[in-house]
Amino acid sequence: MNTPVIGVLALQGDVREHLIALAAADAVARPVRRPEELAEVDALVLPGGESTTISKLAVLFGVMEPLRARVRDGMPVYGTCAGMILLADKILDPRSGQETIGGIDMIVRRNAFGRQNESFEAAVDVRGVAGDPVEGVFIRAPWVESVGAGAEVLAEHEGHIVAVRQGNVLATSFHPELTGDHRVHALFVDMVRANRTPESL
Repeated sequence: MNTPVIGVLALQGDVREHLIALAAADAVARPVRRPEELAEVDALVLPGGESTTISKLAVLFGVMEPLRARVRDGMPVYGTCAGMILLADKILDPRSGQETIGGIDMIVRRNAFGRQNESFEAAVDVRGVAGDPVEGVFIRAPWVESVGAGAEVLAEHEGHIVAVRQGNVLATSFHPELTGDHRVHALFVDMVRANRTPESL
């Protein structure tokens, strides 16, 4: 049975909600904190939270370099909110000491939609997700200023790019894990299944 094992980087952020959403999308979901746990998964989700804190903890726990290597080697990764920032090749306004994993040829702006008290929900049409628009929860959300030729824009909100895919790497500004609608996670699980070799099934 083609049931992928997908980790959620469990250093900070809404880890539990992603684990639930992945399980609902027919994946085996596990928290990942250390390199040996990263080595055991087919793919990884980078949750929302505080991107600077997550990047510093990833270095501290020794997973930053192994994660960069896995992404370079084609491991599927999905980042939401802070996770989108971590997957950007460039941050427009990085904080001191902030590192990214990279993987998507895009420039992101942190907290572009405003502060915590300016959080909002909005219906978002996401390419590749069938049916009604996805209910996007935007919490101190970034947006994508620009993308390179290799990146595909999947969604926009009020003229700003809020969902991007490049190869096996997917990123959204918003938090689908907070809504009970698991279609974006199902899209990612399908990406992971398509990436697995017959030998790994």
